[in-house]
Amino acid sequence: MALKTTPFDAAEYLDTPEAQAEFITAALETGDAAFIRDAVNIVARARGMSEIAKSAGLSREGLYKALGEAGNPEFSTMLGVLRALGLGLTARPLPRKPGKPRRSAKPRARKAA
Repeated sequence: MALKTTPFDAAEYLDTPEAQAEFITAALETGDAAFIRDAVNIVARARGMSEIAKSAGLSREGLYKALGEAGNPEFSTMLGVLRALGLGLTARPLPRKPGKPRRSAKPRARKAA
């Protein structure tokens, strides 16, 4: 007798804003644009694509296209979708690679008024 399996859908388990934020944060830490896009897609599906599309100022079809496997959404689209999800981006310094000194910013000369 063959073992019957069903496809796993992470969207079914991301049922709190905190879990969704952690999921996207983990994706952001990979630095892989396609992985990040897929994570945002999963969270958008968990929340409801129609609602997220409307809040982001996109059509439902446009949101599916942007976040689909072949999608390459513009940064402004991703920011709009994240905002619609109630999420935002933050920046933090990356760990330094051994042997590479950090460059400091050079002071700028002030222009005379």
